[in-house]
Amino acid sequence: MKILIVIDQYDGANNGTTISARRFVENLRKRGNDVRVISTGKDEDGKYTVNKIHLTPIVNWIVSSQGMVFAKADEEKLREAIAWADIVHFYMPFFLSIKGMKIAKELNKPMTSAFHVQPENITYTIGLGKKEGINDTIYTVFKDTFFNEFNHIHCPSNFIANELKKHGYTAKLHVISNGIEADWKYMKSEKPDNLKDKIVITMVGRLSGEKRQDVLIDAVKQAKYADKIQLIFAGKGPKRNHYMKLGEQLTNKPIFEFCNKEKLQNILSYTDLYVHTSDAEIEAISCIEAIATGLVPIIAKSDKSATSQFALDERSTFEAGNSKELAEKINYWLDNTEERKNMEKEYAKNAEKYRIEKSMEQIEKMFKEEIEEKSSK
Repeated sequence: MKILIVIDQYDGANNGTTISARRFVENLRKRGNDVRVISTGKDEDGKYTVNKIHLTPIVNWIVSSQGMVFAKADEEKLREAIAWADIVHFYMPFFLSIKGMKIAKELNKPMTSAFHVQPENITYTIGLGKKEGINDTIYTVFKDTFFNEFNHIHCPSNFIANELKKHGYTAKLHVISNGIEADWKYMKSEKPDNLKDKIVITMVGRLSGEKRQDVLIDAVKQAKYADKIQLIFAGKGPKRNHYMKLGEQLTNKPIFEFCNKEKLQNILSYTDLYVHTSDAEIEAISCIEAIATGLVPIIAKSDKSATSQFALDERSTFEAGNSKELAEKINYWLDNTEERKNMEKEYAKNAEKYRIEKSMEQIEKMFKEEIEEKSSK
């Protein structure tokens, strides 16, 4: 298949959607597909490069804090790219994709989309994350301006598929994990010298309002082993300075580090416990990666997050925002070392169902279904 991926940001690895898109492109190519991308950033083979939109300072801060940019809807390049493709797959419901969707319809091209932008990603950034009316309005705007033009939508989790059904989305919803690659596997290593006497608890994710790293900091203050726990927050984002200030209350100040893949795998290999506190999340591929390396997770159970689906039992979940319950779960797993080591292997084994090869089979099936339906009409 000749597959065109339309996405606002393809360069870098500072947000989950971009990372997922790059993995999909790489693995679709490995399976013999001819894949091209239209996006902002640097020129490269198989890519149509468009300019980014320059925003007002406030809007730019909101967008860039999510690790994103908006792409200009370059009609000439969109027409060239879409005319080439057998199928066009859209990642984001913004200017580039809206224009591209209209051109694909005009040219009668098969087209699919993916739902990667949760309204709460936007509203938490501006302090309105719990305003249901605003979140519902964003779902409606996305639906009416973009998603209801498609017959097939890729949903990374059952949770987000159910949210779309609840908000009146009419397409066939394909629940397909973004998937993890083969090198995310069970791995254990010795702690570096400066952490040898510490209990290492790690969380991976953007330092933003909806991720709720503050809950973990507060839980450690209440934990039985507070004086021995060293928190590592792997990520960057607008709340970094706020969380650093909160972390000063702990015996061991948290380590904040934005890591490349190799550094992150090394950190996870000597981590004792993985915690994921996010209130809102479509899938949280970082949590699956941590589990695959052989870590027992403790995951926030939120009605706006899919991540608790990865917990094998209630010992690995806590009520979202409840730092006291999180502290109790941390105490349990640190008190029961042998059980934790047994469950580490169970979690690593369970992560096998999220391998990217399975995701590629399913996404190709969705593409072929759209192509066949379009040709039959």
